Amino acid sequence: MCLGIPGRVTEVHYDAGLRMATVDFGGIRREVCLSCTPEADVGSYVIVHVGFAITLVDEAEAERTLEVLRAMAGAVEGELGEPLPRPPAPPS
Repeated sequence: MCLGIPGRVTEVHYDAGLRMATVDFGGIRREVCLSCTPEADVGSYVIVHVGFAITLVDEAEAERTLEVLRAMAGAVEGELGEPLPRPPAPPS
């Protein structure tokens, strides 16, 4: 199964002439190519598939999708190499 996983761009840089980013997937960070989403910048939410940001998405949609993926026991593990961590509990 192939998944597009939402994440937040935390850093943008260039590597061998390619615009790249560090993307945070709810606690897991990976390097991602931004060549398909030139409008993405720090703070943007993107859908990532096989190391490429393929489209922008709003924060609310990204959070909803991450929650669904967390509920799908190991669905993300094959794409990211580890399961998505649970978000921290809100302060009581």
